[in-house]
Amino acid sequence: MRIFSTILLFLSLSFFSNAQKFAPANWHHLDPKTDKIWGISSEKALKELLPNKKGVAVTVAVIDGGTDINHEDLMPQLWVNSKEIPNNQIDDDGNGYVDDLNGWNFIGGKNGDVDVDTYESVRVYVKLKPIYDSLVKIHQVDTALFHEFEAAKKHYESNYLRYKNSAVSYSQLISRMDSIRKVLGTENPSIDQIKSIKNSNKLDFFAKMFLKQIAKTGGKQNSPVQKQLSSAQSFLDKSINYQLNTSFNPRSIVGDNDDENTSPFYGNHKVNGPGPEHGTHVAGIIGAHIGNEIGVKGVCPQAKIMTLRAVPDGDERDKDIANAIRYAVDNGAKVINMSFGKSFSPHKNWIDDAVQYAASKDVLLVHAAGNDAKNLELDNNFPTAYFKGSSQPASNWIEVGASSWRKGKELTASFSNYGKNKVDVFAPGEDILSTMPGNKYEEMSGTSMASPVVAGLAALLRSYYPQLSAIQVKDIILKSALVYPKKVKIPGTKKKVKLAELCKTGAVVNAYEAIQLANQLTGK
Repeated sequence: MRIFSTILLFLSLSFFSNAQKFAPANWHHLDPKTDKIWGISSEKALKELLPNKKGVAVTVAVIDGGTDINHEDLMPQLWVNSKEIPNNQIDDDGNGYVDDLNGWNFIGGKNGDVDVDTYESVRVYVKLKPIYDSLVKIHQVDTALFHEFEAAKKHYESNYLRYKNSAVSYSQLISRMDSIRKVLGTENPSIDQIKSIKNSNKLDFFAKMFLKQIAKTGGKQNSPVQKQLSSAQSFLDKSINYQLNTSFNPRSIVGDNDDENTSPFYGNHKVNGPGPEHGTHVAGIIGAHIGNEIGVKGVCPQAKIMTLRAVPDGDERDKDIANAIRYAVDNGAKVINMSFGKSFSPHKNWIDDAVQYAASKDVLLVHAAGNDAKNLELDNNFPTAYFKGSSQPASNWIEVGASSWRKGKELTASFSNYGKNKVDVFAPGEDILSTMPGNKYEEMSGTSMASPVVAGLAALLRSYYPQLSAIQVKDIILKSALVYPKKVKIPGTKKKVKLAELCKTGAVVNAYEAIQLANQLTGK
């Protein structure tokens, strides 16, 4: 899935620069003019433009790692298959899926569910290694496939080495921090105590910097800095032991061949999954209940969340994504959110076919641009809007980069992918508060958060203006987005450019402007 890999590493090494700056509460709903924060003006839109209008329910499919369907802020907003009798082990509606009450799990089986999976580069490398690893004469083989193998091998080997070295560094750093605590005789040393320890090397210097920040932010147990360090170390360990492990393959749990796509009827109905944090957060951004006076507010009050579990902790498989899209379309979704991405797509044609199928059924797809601070004009983040062999993108697809609550040059989130012609628009994606499993609420960052902001806006338009097509809704969202007037940083660099150099519109989505434009087009 590669959702937070870069973010974890960046945040845990740069915490001291932003530790005392906090995002305004629910900032992504705020208005650039009234609140001086570049949110999407959704609160203003609902209050001023839609108070006396009644929208229709709109099913929004969330293709992700699972959703906590028992969350207090999501239960009233769940899509329910009214033709299915819960847990009777019968396919009551005859759609091919047994007990699919709230959606479907494409990465489960009769005896369990896939939690962690490998990266796609590892799978491509393992599959092609017996064929191409020792070849000398390239002209004797499928050149395109050989180059894909070489790219996958390089991607796997470089990531493995980088993560391995990083894991060692993190382990040494955390160990040194623990040693300093023991020398000082306390688990929560003061800043003055930490300063009293002399630096003998760079490791001591960094350990003391982290300990100072932990002392400022609440001590060992509840410090966000300590949490970041632990999360980063866990991420690295998991990557090395599972996601980058050439011997690891959990697909036997599903019990199919993911290189064949002759039937979509596999998996199980357990949509929560073993790791629903990411999907739960995404779902809340789109449609958390607005009128219950608890938790957070989703962008679209009428959204009904259909949960499609197809994204493990690792890279999703093309077969599962293609079949999840088709399930969403066949079962009434009008908007599909896709907050995931990867560097390789061996069966891209399956997804291309599913995207075209969605277009034929008037379904809009919204996809996160990715979190590697890379230019998508030069590198891919699959799935893409561009069909294999074509220079034209799908008409029913919106590609979303992430913006920040910070002003001026800091508007672009430092992790966001970008592309003058490959990314359509930016949307709030940094420090977004939303639902988490167990009736909890937390902030998360990523284009994974920006994408559901746009999906929620698309659902809002399809709710109040059901006569609009998916392509018209896309057109309204892009045309009504507010152009950012100042120069911004290219993510991952200090160089400043106009936002128009980073996406097609040069703009951030805005619900107030979108609804005004929809009113003009529909005469309402």
